[in-house]
Amino acid sequence: MKALRYRLEAAALWLALHLFRRLGVQRASALGGFLGRCLGPLLAERNRIARRNLQAAFPGIERRQWAAILAGMWDNLGRVVAELPHIHDLDDARVETVSAVDLDRIAARRAGAIFFGAHFGNFDVATRLAARHRFTLTMLYRRANNPWVERVVAAWRNKRGGAWAPKGREGARALLAALRDGGAIAIMADQKFNQGLAIPFFGRAAMTAPAIAELALERRVPLYPVRVLRRPGAHFQVTVFPALDIARSGDRQADIRAVLVAINRLLEDWIRERPDHWLWLHRRWPC
Repeated sequence: MKALRYRLEAAALWLALHLFRRLGVQRASALGGFLGRCLGPLLAERNRIARRNLQAAFPGIERRQWAAILAGMWDNLGRVVAELPHIHDLDDARVETVSAVDLDRIAARRAGAIFFGAHFGNFDVATRLAARHRFTLTMLYRRANNPWVERVVAAWRNKRGGAWAPKGREGARALLAALRDGGAIAIMADQKFNQGLAIPFFGRAAMTAPAIAELALERRVPLYPVRVLRRPGAHFQVTVFPALDIARSGDRQADIRAVLVAINRLLEDWIRERPDHWLWLHRRWPC
């Protein structure tokens, strides 16, 4: 039964993504947002997790406030799915890039770089920077639990080029090899990692993966934050911020903590500014 369910889920996703492709990005995004707003609230357990996260992040938040944020989150998530088959051919008319650094120079130097972001806005849009600026980019991602769904998503994801490294030992080796070769890597820095370090996030300890800090310190490469803001009509603004200031005190563990604290603080600032842009569905804090 599980195998049949997996195949049916993948078939439904395949049909949906091909429909979204035929609609064009603007109509697909609008339909995806509508479906997200209609179907998302029906997922009781997911909404329970999201409400709990919001109440942890914003103590005393009122019902109308968290309801509006969740509606915006489901709208954004539906749009992210619907925009997936269009990411690889979005042009500059739809994606404004604001960069505090010379991306072409970073690519030409081939000295290694780490770009990091969060599940914020349409985070997939940031990957187009690699093709536009001729980066050799290795991107860390989480495999779908359903292997048939993974194949469907990979077919569209791979159209963007670059190398995709699954989380785990295989992915860790791929990231390290990319940096050794002078390439760039991209990591989502906002998910819970049970074996990580307890780092403050919205005033509460959140288990945070240390790998991004370890790589930056050990390989002596810059850490560039990347944020994607959604604009009306399936338009986007991708901002590449200056590299984080990384101190090397000689105390490795203290330096790792300092980098992770800086990352969480920055992501928290983004989320406070646009809470509807973040994916509140992760179990980010202990129950």
